[in-house]
Amino acid sequence: MAGIANTAKTGGLFLGMVALFAIVGFLVGGFFGSDPYSAMLLFLVVAAVLNGVSLFWGDKMILKAYSAEQVSEADEPELHRIVANISANAGLPKPDIYVIDSQTPNAFATGRNPEEGKVAFTTGLMRLLDRDELEGVAAHEMAHIENRDMLVMTVAATLAAAIGFAVRMAMWGSIFGGRDTRQALPLLILLAVTAPIAAMVVKSAISRAREFKADAGAADMTGNPRALASALRKLESGNDAKPMEGGNPAHASLFIANPFRGGVLTKLFSTHPPMDERVQRLNDMAY
Repeated sequence: MAGIANTAKTGGLFLGMVALFAIVGFLVGGFFGSDPYSAMLLFLVVAAVLNGVSLFWGDKMILKAYSAEQVSEADEPELHRIVANISANAGLPKPDIYVIDSQTPNAFATGRNPEEGKVAFTTGLMRLLDRDELEGVAAHEMAHIENRDMLVMTVAATLAAAIGFAVRMAMWGSIFGGRDTRQALPLLILLAVTAPIAAMVVKSAISRAREFKADAGAADMTGNPRALASALRKLESGNDAKPMEGGNPAHASLFIANPFRGGVLTKLFSTHPPMDERVQRLNDMAY
């Protein structure tokens, strides 16, 4: 039931973002007296091209950004056994396994489909967790691959980018346009501030829903939700003590726990649910 609820929530959030995109397209088209449908299509195509690059080459870019090294079974036999067992039980192809030399305990999955899945673990995580906890984290990442979450989040990012692109183009058009368009500038400024923020809030909410679904999927795969709950607690304190250095906070949604220090708007734009709620849900699954 939890998985169905999260899927429905994701669908509802997508509809909300599409509605926001439609509103922006109509307003921008109306400002310049053009066909709003054509304006919407143009903005969506531009954003889709940019995010398509991320979808098809993003896994290589992310792994390179964090200096992740692929490890063989001879290098990390225990890690390979854990991932192989989870893959076999879940009926999924075994993903490529990478290790990141970082004291920050964390992990992420990438790949646009299960056949091209890749899972990366930091050395800090491998030292911190016991075998059952490591299995829970690996299963969480496998659940992301099974759910094609990279594809889901790329679509969300495309819509969010299209909204931002639309209002930026409208702003420049108003500034350098004629008197009629300049009269619309105050409203466009308001739209330029509020629309991208609203899109990011929705995108972050979609990401949080996918995290809950991956937690539930991991519990199903391992039959041991308490182990993942224990791992999440350790990761929470570990990332607070040793946040990741040199990474990009825009990548926070990839990781099982946010490895970056938060700012004033961290909660509003958080890509992860509150850790207390994640742990409580997992513990409830154990009964």
